[in-house]
Amino acid sequence: MTKLLYDRLGGSIGINQIVNEVVQAHMNNPAINARFLPLKEQPEHLASIKKHTVKFFSAGSGGPETYSGKDMVATHTGMNISRGEFAHGIDDILGVLENNHIDEESKKDVLAILWSLKSMVVSL
Repeated sequence: MTKLLYDRLGGSIGINQIVNEVVQAHMNNPAINARFLPLKEQPEHLASIKKHTVKFFSAGSGGPETYSGKDMVATHTGMNISRGEFAHGIDDILGVLENNHIDEESKKDVLAILWSLKSMVVSL
């Protein structure tokens, strides 16, 4: 039997680590860091975003967590995220997965999830 994506990503601990590293990668990426660097001055808001992201991805990957935050459209409305910014975000995520030695099948599954969210995130 195939393990859930949640388990292949390391469960709660692994997903927490991945989210933390992705946020750092976004902050280091000059193509999108203007959206993330201001969060350094708002540690409580940044912690909240990370918490919601962990719950969202945990629930969406088959984990036991439930997500009750905003949906993707409500979260990203008004942000005017471009296709290029979305692509840079995906690149950061895939890089973090690679650095964490996540297997190819799991990376493809994550990519499929991210790609399915594109129309809810991109507005330009």
